[in-house]
Amino acid sequence: MHVLHDAPLAPLTTFRLGGPAARLVTATTDAEVVEAVREADASGTPLLVIGGGSNLVIGDEGFAGTALRIATQGFELHGTALELAAGEVWTDAVARTVEAGLAGVECLAGIPGSAGATPIQNVGAYGQEVASTITEVIAYDRVAGETVTLDNAGCAFSYRHSRFKADPARYVVLRVRFALEDADGMSAPVKYAEVARALGVGAGERVALATARETVLKLRSGKGMVLDPEDHDTWSAGSFFTNPILTEAGYADFLARVHDRLGADTEPPAYPSGDGHIKTSAAWLIDKAGFTKGYGSGPARISTKHTLALTNRGSATTADLLALAREVVAGVHEAFGVVLVNEPVTVGVSL
Repeated sequence: MHVLHDAPLAPLTTFRLGGPAARLVTATTDAEVVEAVREADASGTPLLVIGGGSNLVIGDEGFAGTALRIATQGFELHGTALELAAGEVWTDAVARTVEAGLAGVECLAGIPGSAGATPIQNVGAYGQEVASTITEVIAYDRVAGETVTLDNAGCAFSYRHSRFKADPARYVVLRVRFALEDADGMSAPVKYAEVARALGVGAGERVALATARETVLKLRSGKGMVLDPEDHDTWSAGSFFTNPILTEAGYADFLARVHDRLGADTEPPAYPSGDGHIKTSAAWLIDKAGFTKGYGSGPARISTKHTLALTNRGSATTADLLALAREVVAGVHEAFGVVLVNEPVTVGVSL
């Protein structure tokens, strides 16, 4: 276990923002993770768990407690059953499943961060989400003081949400288990229209696994969603806002505002979201509210490649980023009556 004091946290995040931690512990085994958590809990020290840092917005004042960086490694494949240590780099793990000829997470290629973060956020993109393949999550339960195994139902997955996100102070993910599919080197059925168009296939068709992964990586790169130290459009947390899910009545009010603002023939993106709810596009809302690609004049701006990403142009502070986020939230609400919700976890700050 490696310990530093007054340690910079910005380099551990994809935003490259945030002040230092009073103490930074890097754990390379599950036992070290549990030891660090127990030590913090026993002393009443605030604890911040960091994986790949791709979903964190840390305040400029930093973190007055122990930041625990999980750097565990482990990729175990038995047939179609995969177990990943929480510290495994997610996009590398996806590449290895594709090389092994297994389907189920190939459209999640290029997503930054660690494997342990995927069940917390129920990470998803391009028609796939980890809730569809996760069978179990092994976690340290800080309330019970023991390591527990939660099955898929116990994780309480929903859109970009889970039991772990609902109760962030309780569980620290140690390992994640997946059930993948052997489809003779072919992908899972393609669900996402943009991917299907890029591949030249119909919805529900399968393609070669490597082709699916490469296509998704190209799509993500074109939107600045694949990490590149030289490209400030990738100094972000990816999608900063979740896609709003509205009730039928809420959607009717929203649609009326759209027609008033953009014309009666304008139809916003709309997707059934179960139980009488309708999901629309946060990126569409942001763009139509006037926040186009590259919006902003300061060191924090909207990506030049995708309206859903807020970016650090190299000299931003967290305060700069939050000012931009609040401007976008207020503008979208004024235009369409919809409240955007941030996807990244905020530490010491809030919108």
